[in-house]
Amino acid sequence: GTIKADEWHSLITVYIPITLISLWGADTSHPSNEVGTLLRTILNHMMELVCAVYLMCAQTVTTDRAHAYHSHIACYVTNLTKVHPTFTLWPNHHAAFHIYDFLILFRPAHS
Repeated sequence: GTIKADEWHSLITVYIPITLISLWGADTSHPSNEVGTLLRTILNHMMELVCAVYLMCAQTVTTDRAHAYHSHIACYVTNLTKVHPTFTLWPNHHAAFHIYDFLILFRPAHS
């Protein structure tokens, strides 16, 4: 079957960060310093998305949290083509910036 929204949420906020940190985080070994630096850059980039998703899905949203969401998603989208040079941005990336507006206007959306 296909992965449902709740399963994606669990993957992005729990399982992927734990896995990537254990594989690519501090005190992990890599074939070379360049590879280690690249993997940590990808890890840090991924953590920007994880933070944005966590803030977007929180049960309570404050103005500060909405601003933090905007900061994290801006960093993620801005660096997406730097971290992954062959990647092309999609309209979804633009739409992610509008979630900030909805967080301010309507507060959290619960599923």
